[in-house]
Amino acid sequence: MHTRRWTAGLLAVVAAVGLVGCTSKSQEKSCSTSPEGVIECAPEQRSAPPKIAGELLTGGAYDVSQARGQVVVVNFWGSWCAPCRAEADDLEATYQATKASGVTFLGINVQDSKDKAIAFEEGRVTYPSLFDPPSRLALALDIPPNTIPATVVLDRDGRVAAVIRAAVKQAGLQPIVERVAAEQPAAGSR
Repeated sequence: MHTRRWTAGLLAVVAAVGLVGCTSKSQEKSCSTSPEGVIECAPEQRSAPPKIAGELLTGGAYDVSQARGQVVVVNFWGSWCAPCRAEADDLEATYQATKASGVTFLGINVQDSKDKAIAFEEGRVTYPSLFDPPSRLALALDIPPNTIPATVVLDRDGRVAAVIRAAVKQAGLQPIVERVAAEQPAAGSR
């Protein structure tokens, strides 16, 4: 009996430490954070490009590294998420307004069933989404599941330029995307 309690206690400590690691906000320490909680990193503050790849909701594979040279706006969402429904029109409007500037969008559906995710997207957005029910990609980008929706802006080199851990509006997102799109890629990055 004592061994079971000790093991359960150890597992609880390991889980708590794991959760603290998942919610680390390392980008916030080296980058600027606006009063609205938007984290923006200057080009010299950005770390190596994250690996973002997986199965698309509509079938087939996608790897964000194929979009090097473009700004990629990555939005984490779920059909069960009311703020995700509220921001969908603003995301689509920002996508339409910026795609001619070399900007693309990618949704990442988390904690959902494929049928509900596909139904959610119909008539809302025209850009593709990856299907990631266990939220592995969100956790890899320091986006805890309890902060969905979240949006990450990758620069033309694939590095994280901005992180928004809340629902977005076009008026707030589009200027960020346009600033990142106006930057030149790092020398020798293509």
